[in-house]
Amino acid sequence: MAGSNAASKDAKKSKPMPKKQLQHFEKRLLEERKRVLKELGHHGEAFGPNGDADGDTSAYSFHMADQGTDAMEREKAFLFASQEGRFLFHIDQALRRLYKAPETFGKCHQCGEDIAFERLDALPHARYCFACKQREEDAKKG
Repeated sequence: MAGSNAASKDAKKSKPMPKKQLQHFEKRLLEERKRVLKELGHHGEAFGPNGDADGDTSAYSFHMADQGTDAMEREKAFLFASQEGRFLFHIDQALRRLYKAPETFGKCHQCGEDIAFERLDALPHARYCFACKQREEDAKKG
């Protein structure tokens, strides 16, 4: 009996997401990807040939305070661009999972259970169910 219970549990885990939901998440991921690429384009302007986002054509500021502000703005733009770049990587990974193995999309990489629709709808690139992600976050704190 115990063996059949484990087999039914595995069958429950391996039930693929309905095609309509997969299409919904594909659309969400593609929309997010488009948005991130657009954002990265805006951040990239701050690293343009002159290094200034404000359109100033000189490579040097005339006042020390302006130099500090320019440096801070470039650093801030780089930080945002790197965060968006990581986000883009996670979106691309999720799309790769969805296309290569649609039967496993929406399954927790830790426990194999379904990730709640609400969580995936909010974070379509999520790899862990809420409980496993919470355990991971708690382990980082402790």
